[in-house]
Amino acid sequence: MKQQLIFGIHAIERFIKQAPQSVFSISFLKGRLNPRQQALLDQARSLDLQVELVNKSVFAKIDGNHQGVMAMVEKQKDLSEADLLKIAEETANPLFVFLDEVQDPHNLGAILRTADAVGVDAVIIPKNQSVGVNATVRKVACGAADTVKLVVVTNLVRSMKELQQNGMWMIGLAGETDKTIYQQDFSGAIGIVMGAEGTGLRRLTREACDHLAAIPMVGSVESLNVSVATGVTLYEAFRQRNL
Repeated sequence: MKQQLIFGIHAIERFIKQAPQSVFSISFLKGRLNPRQQALLDQARSLDLQVELVNKSVFAKIDGNHQGVMAMVEKQKDLSEADLLKIAEETANPLFVFLDEVQDPHNLGAILRTADAVGVDAVIIPKNQSVGVNATVRKVACGAADTVKLVVVTNLVRSMKELQQNGMWMIGLAGETDKTIYQQDFSGAIGIVMGAEGTGLRRLTREACDHLAAIPMVGSVESLNVSVATGVTLYEAFRQRNL
């Protein structure tokens, strides 16, 4: 059984709430605990979870704000192309998000958190040149890494085309179009396609989209961070789909 590390109070609180049976152990930084740490410790003990008080050196391997708490949990099952088609077939008017080689874990975590908030049915990433779920992603996602279906595919464009053949429309976010997200129809079975940090959509990914739409901007910056752009677009889709 594969294990993975998660850290941060909120991320661990959410994981315990959703899947306490998948927690192997929780470690706290030895010393006086603050109220939130103590509450988490009490909750873990009430559930008979394995609890450890460890020295600062144990937390040194964590690259991020661990807040004095980390846990070893069961690694969630990876979803693949076959799972993606099944989700699409079993969901009425699914809303998917395709991420074209997003590599910053903070961006993926933020996107998963927004995807959870608006009810996205799946987030799809390519197997190569893309960040996967790690401890930083889990912390930023605040539990959404375990509630949003994350599907890893071998070829992003091929998966997009397979879903298009099954009636899904692909809408890519790109600056080189006069059509804005507020003029775009997000009803029905929709895949929102977002490009990587800095480079945007790759050529083949852009060409595979049925429509391109832009976020209107009046300031001096040329583009938004990919997680911010995804959030803006998802909430416009949410607004249209819940009128």
